[in-house]
Amino acid sequence: MGKRWPLCPIPFFGRGHFRPVHIAFLVLLLPAAGTGRGEEARRRVARARQGPALQRNIAPSRCVAQASLPASSKPTAPLGPANLPPSPSHPAGDPNKGEMGLGAVPGRQPAFRKGLAMAVQYAKAVDCPRIHLMAGRVPVGADRAAVAGEMETTFIENLRYAADVLAQEDMIGLIEPINSRITDPRYFLNTPHQAAAILEKVGRPNLKLQLDIFHCQIMDGNLSRNLETYFPLIGHIQIAQVPGRNEPDSPGEVNFPYLFQLLESLGYTGYVGCEYAPKGDTVEGLGWLRSYWESRGLQHGETGKATE
Repeated sequence: MGKRWPLCPIPFFGRGHFRPVHIAFLVLLLPAAGTGRGEEARRRVARARQGPALQRNIAPSRCVAQASLPASSKPTAPLGPANLPPSPSHPAGDPNKGEMGLGAVPGRQPAFRKGLAMAVQYAKAVDCPRIHLMAGRVPVGADRAAVAGEMETTFIENLRYAADVLAQEDMIGLIEPINSRITDPRYFLNTPHQAAAILEKVGRPNLKLQLDIFHCQIMDGNLSRNLETYFPLIGHIQIAQVPGRNEPDSPGEVNFPYLFQLLESLGYTGYVGCEYAPKGDTVEGLGWLRSYWESRGLQHGETGKATE
């Protein structure tokens, strides 16, 4: 039986009672270094969300809580992760000390648990059912191979704890491999293969893989096979062109129209987080999204059909 659906039927940050006809996209803007373009882009897209449907269904954030919050802050809806105040001390660790997550960092288990509790509060405030559990970095000067065993043991311990906490809130925990060739040479979790092995050892159904195409292409390539292989584990997808980390239709290595069709053929019904730095104007840079919708038979302001 056919039904008519809105263009992107899943509410922003919402759990959603519907499934999208086609992939729903969220835009996470990466600010340009040394400029105010990132903050201005956030403001412009926030205003755009009040406009036509094409713009209203994008937003400068992802449906994954990854909060940066001072310990004294209290969640106040409807704040989302993109709007939360910065702090030198937050659930991802202390950036002034070079920390980027605490999940796999030995000796930091109490801080990880405190940060998780805070992230859950904020996720509940914005009705966000997924939380990115960041692994953290290999200590400065340490040999990765020498500390890998202890860090993995710590990560598994923390992930099991997190899974139990999140299960009580009907939430999903996500782990994201971040490439160690360009973005962060010291990040502990850097390939989907490593992430899949850890998820298998943890053995919790509410822990999933957050697969970022940008990082996956840099570390391994073989995107089609990796998407097919790890699809049962995937809880969230993110995209950016390689190597520039700009819009999907900017010059680069990845054929995103093909990958979008592959995701649809695999039955992906979640969000695709657009974690890239716009090369110019944010809204104008979304021409690739208009082109994608049109290629799937959708027009600005129209609805698509889904067959049950």
